[in-house]
Amino acid sequence: MTYCVGLRIDRGLVFVSDTRTNAGVDDVAIFKKMHCWTRPGERVLVLLSAGNLATTQAVVSLLNERTKAPEERSATMLEVPSLYQAAKLVGDTVKEVIRQTAPEGQNADAFGASFILGGQIKGMEPRLFLIYPEGNFIEAGDDTPFFQIGETKYGKPILVRAHDAKMSFEETVKLLLVSFDSTLKSNLSVGMPLDLIFYERDTYAVSLERRIEADDPYFKAISDGWSSALKDAFRSLPDFSA
Repeated sequence: MTYCVGLRIDRGLVFVSDTRTNAGVDDVAIFKKMHCWTRPGERVLVLLSAGNLATTQAVVSLLNERTKAPEERSATMLEVPSLYQAAKLVGDTVKEVIRQTAPEGQNADAFGASFILGGQIKGMEPRLFLIYPEGNFIEAGDDTPFFQIGETKYGKPILVRAHDAKMSFEETVKLLLVSFDSTLKSNLSVGMPLDLIFYERDTYAVSLERRIEADDPYFKAISDGWSSALKDAFRSLPDFSA
């Protein structure tokens, strides 16, 4: 399992993913689930992945290889004309990998993977997409300003209640780290470190990329502070009267 979030604010896009993957309690490893394609001054595309690790790695490997192979440059992440076409490319690649991986007659669900794709291509607005295991996708809008994949339920309430499009980048990171802290405390299949990317609109370059380790002082302050704030809020609520 995993947990990844892509979130829109007026200032740009913020992405956070965990790095844990496991095939049982005695087989836990760290794998990067955040991938980025950039052409400075022209485009930034960020892809988050969840699901079957072999499928997600095969999809990312194919997308990477096709940016380097001249004979396959008809559709690559560095050349598609829009984010919509980039989402379609990822979806088509997912279907291609599953078709090649799942033996005929075998349930392809076991090979499923989902993705969040976001970024900006020059001349267009920043966009954010959720790509399903079947290869189809939807786009974020004002009513749905963020997407989650993986273990979503524990971290969603704070996002729904506190997100504001006018938030600063600093406030957005604080919000996302609270969401991840709630998930980490509730599900052992999600784990540190976390990967963070901030893309500021119309810059066509990654504004900030950072790995947040388990002993990161700011993350620890957020975790401890959120726990204390919840206890204080609980104590301030009126007691039940029989």
